[in-house]
Amino acid sequence: MTPDLSPDRIDRLRDAFLSAEYHADGVMNLLGPQAHAALGRGEPQPALRATADTGPLGTLIRLFLLGEAESTAAVATALHPLDMEEAKAAGLLVEEGRTVRAGLDVRPHAAAEQSWWVISDLDSDLRPSSSPVRTDHVLGVGHASLSLVRATSRRPVGSVLDLGTGCGVQALHASTHARRITATDVSKRALALAAATLRLNRIDAELLQGDWFDPVADRRFDQVVCNPPFVVGPARSDFVYRDSGLDGDDASAMVVGHLPAFLHEGGTGQLLASWIHRRGEDWRERVAGWLPASGVDAWFVQRDIADPALYVGTWLRDAGYDPRSPSGRQKADEWLDWFETHDVEGVGFGFVALRRTESAHGEVVCEDLRHAFDDPLGPETDGWLRRVEWLRDHSSTEALLGSRLVTTSSTVLEQVSSLEETGWAEFVNRLHRTDGPGWQHEIDELGLRLIAGCQGALPVGDLVELLATAHGEDTEELTRAAVPMLRELVRHGMLLPAEWAETER
Repeated sequence: MTPDLSPDRIDRLRDAFLSAEYHADGVMNLLGPQAHAALGRGEPQPALRATADTGPLGTLIRLFLLGEAESTAAVATALHPLDMEEAKAAGLLVEEGRTVRAGLDVRPHAAAEQSWWVISDLDSDLRPSSSPVRTDHVLGVGHASLSLVRATSRRPVGSVLDLGTGCGVQALHASTHARRITATDVSKRALALAAATLRLNRIDAELLQGDWFDPVADRRFDQVVCNPPFVVGPARSDFVYRDSGLDGDDASAMVVGHLPAFLHEGGTGQLLASWIHRRGEDWRERVAGWLPASGVDAWFVQRDIADPALYVGTWLRDAGYDPRSPSGRQKADEWLDWFETHDVEGVGFGFVALRRTESAHGEVVCEDLRHAFDDPLGPETDGWLRRVEWLRDHSSTEALLGSRLVTTSSTVLEQVSSLEETGWAEFVNRLHRTDGPGWQHEIDELGLRLIAGCQGALPVGDLVELLATAHGEDTEELTRAAVPMLRELVRHGMLLPAEWAETER
């Protein structure tokens, strides 16, 4: 059943939320930092204590954030001017005798200067144990959604396509940098909740129903974002939000392969994806093979690898299965059998950035970034694509050596020494970028001297010649060693063209 979240009902719900101050700041102010942090850890008791006898805002927090049954009278007051019967008809409330519970998850979602509300289905923490997960269950703002939010470029654009919008959270964030938003989903229920989310936040978007790219056939966009149903395993469609009906990692392969065709020239795409690690196969070759033969720059970032048993157990619990139950054991067996049949050693998960380019030879880079870092990948994506384009324009050795480069202020030198008879002896020199993904590169003594000389005053070729003369090295040999190192350091943002720094002063 699709909730009847009519615009009129959503408008009155918004009035109720604003009146009660049920928004990110209001919730934080009422709970206080300790109870708010405890709630984020899944510990409800401090929040329950903080919301006792606090009027409509406390009622809404207990109803929607804590999953408590509240008195009909208190909820009627908190939701005014939305009538209780209309709230039930909209699926927002479920009656339980003289009390009501939340029928949908409606919660504040804050980002930078923005405070929004997101409407989704109840997650496992708030859903009654007697209520199974729906086939068309619509996820709220989870870890995957937030990781895509952090990895998405916010460069101003004319048009954004949110492919497989779900509850609409990516479309919300797109509203901060796009003039026009199109959101699609195969699920009628998802589109109804996304429409309500967008209406609740006064955001206009075009909503289209259909499978994958079908609703936007023959159209192009400046940016495409996608959090697809990327779960890897046997072809199934148990749950729309995670199961594509395609075998293995074919869903991720299909989106990566087709997405560039829906971009304007220079347009970008950001998506989450999963890929199989198969015995005897390099995952980098696998994912690179998904791309069109030309005209695409691509950056694959692997953030995690799960072994098959852990992967299956995680997704069974996500769907509400007890792995110890007969049904859970049967599902696990089917899944693990599929992994064994297909020689799967692990499942990689990560982020993909794409750009449609006029170049016949796009840049495709696959990198393992499983270490922890705090900075979001969105700004890094913009920087990576810009640096790749610069490297393409300076693809010849002559062009690179003729450029002036600057070592960035975020690049530091780490040195590791071992204790020997004569004292401490350095044996590792490592450049470390202290922002972004925290890239690291080991480098030799001559390389260190070359990087130290990159201050924008002289072309790189002149620096190499001076270094070779000073240390009695062959200039051609030193050049051959320096060029690939310089390109990698530019790609990772440790060296930048001097004209960029001059322009930004």
